[in-house]
Amino acid sequence: MRQPHEVFLDYLRRRNLNMTPQRAVIVETFLATEGHFSCEELCTMVRKADAAIGQATVYRTLKLLVDSGLAEPLLAGEGPVLYEHSYGHGHHDHLVCLNCNGKIEIVDQVIEDQQEQLAREHGFTLTRHSMILYGLCPRCQNSDHRKD
Repeated sequence: MRQPHEVFLDYLRRRNLNMTPQRAVIVETFLATEGHFSCEELCTMVRKADAAIGQATVYRTLKLLVDSGLAEPLLAGEGPVLYEHSYGHGHHDHLVCLNCNGKIEIVDQVIEDQQEQLAREHGFTLTRHSMILYGLCPRCQNSDHRKD
């Protein structure tokens, strides 16, 4: 398996783009950060390494990370789009709490098999997919923690 940096560099080369110093800082920061985070949160982390990097540069580079297959967007209810690593990480789906916005990563081979079967039945070849189930986490099911 190739290193994520190599994947990104190859992606840039195929599109006649350069690895600028700003992109390098953003990619390093992204790869060093696990979990789910927004572009704004990534921008805050990037600016700790280089305060001159603007938000637009972070947004554009994050799009390149998604397009290269290194990042995956997660549209998880209200709030900003969140991102997470996708390259070299096993596929998983999400449970999202509509109250506290908490996220639980789930892996279920039966569901994965059913999704692939549905795609085949409809003549689709899956290239990627995402499943997000929304509800209330155990903590928020207690009325003391529910948003009004």
